[in-house]
Amino acid sequence: MLPFLLSLFLLVGAAAGVQGHDDAAARRTMEEFAGFPASDDGEGGRASPLRVDSDSLQRQIDELASFSDSPAPSVTRVLYSDKDVQARRYIKGIMKQLGLSVREDAVGNIFGRWVGSEAELGAVATGSHVDAIPFSGKYDGVVGVLGALEAISVLQRSGFQPKRSLEVIMFTSEEPTRFGISCLGSRLMAGSEELVQSLKRTVDNHNVSFVDAADSAGYKIHPEDLHNVFLNQDAYFAFIELHIEQGPILEKEGIPIGIVTAIAAPASIKVEFEGNGGHAGAVLMPARNDAGLAAAELALAVEKHVLESGSIDTVGTVGILQLHPGAINSIPSKSHLEIDVRDIDEKRRNDVIEKVHKSAIDISKTRRVDLLEFKIINQDPPALSDKSVINAMEFAAKQLGLEYKLMISRAYHDSLFMARISPMGMIFIPCYKGYSHKPEEYASQEDMANGVQMLALTMAKLSLE
Repeated sequence: MLPFLLSLFLLVGAAAGVQGHDDAAARRTMEEFAGFPASDDGEGGRASPLRVDSDSLQRQIDELASFSDSPAPSVTRVLYSDKDVQARRYIKGIMKQLGLSVREDAVGNIFGRWVGSEAELGAVATGSHVDAIPFSGKYDGVVGVLGALEAISVLQRSGFQPKRSLEVIMFTSEEPTRFGISCLGSRLMAGSEELVQSLKRTVDNHNVSFVDAADSAGYKIHPEDLHNVFLNQDAYFAFIELHIEQGPILEKEGIPIGIVTAIAAPASIKVEFEGNGGHAGAVLMPARNDAGLAAAELALAVEKHVLESGSIDTVGTVGILQLHPGAINSIPSKSHLEIDVRDIDEKRRNDVIEKVHKSAIDISKTRRVDLLEFKIINQDPPALSDKSVINAMEFAAKQLGLEYKLMISRAYHDSLFMARISPMGMIFIPCYKGYSHKPEEYASQEDMANGVQMLALTMAKLSLE
């Protein structure tokens, strides 16, 4: 193993040579991995640079984007649809081409494993998702799956032999598009009994049950099979997810790599007000019980309480506001709001929720409407990246000569739930103007190559620990 490590990190030194790294730096890298000085016995030697096949990666991204229910450049790929099934087949095909051992669980999480020399040890895992919300882009999640497979290919081409097994995971339904459940696959893997019970009665907008939808995609689920998706706490030694930032910071600051230290988690709230409807001209203003104005006032209260937190990391969004009957000349008799509040600080986020609840009560009294419902749908805790994984990512960035920024993720990711199973970390790469969930979403080949090299080197380091 020692001669190979010398060769591997001479390769990395060659790949990063334009940034001033030399053989001595690569040798120091190898020594830190191996724990004792390198020998100069001539074995290994300099080989071809550890190079990402960026053209192949881009071609795969473009091919995957063609499995879409909306026309290019947008991508629509919803859970268990025909296009989703085609995408799954495509990913499994690449895994098999790389010689990985492929398996699927009851809900269609896909695993491709490169078995290590000490396969009994916890594996080092990576991956993301390929489902896409309607009319979105082709990089969200996809870079973390196809990029992970390219990272495996990079290591294979270098001659690397993992000690701990390396595994790429394609998670089922990170997006909540069809059943309103985000990170469905990873949430189940983390052992959510609440989700198991919910999936037994969950239906989509067309009244198709989750079980029937899965069956249409080839997953014949018995409700009790859902427990088989749960993973043990020692299933993985570490998990790293490569992802576009979905924000503008890295591009704006000209920094190629973001190392994520924490993932903010949202709480989702449903609110219902009921007042009295009536003719927009006939009911005088002092006599009104307008459920629409109650909803509008609560939406402004959400903004007020979020800003009062004093932290830029606290954010709140009223993403859905519906009025009944929804006619221009009719006073709203009912209103429905759905609110997203998220933060990396769980207490601070929950304090905002309590204030929003109090405001909803006060508004209902002031406007003489009924607060029919104030329901917290989910209240997931934020996740912190593990120090050991952060250290490995920082180490890889320094070896590659890549400037990096420690940052938080304000978007939801499967890593949030993988953190409940194993030490977790995330690598961000820049994306154009921070765009995501829209057709203009874009990451350059250079930025993707940097991310893949970071991922490959981080996995190699963790595999040998």
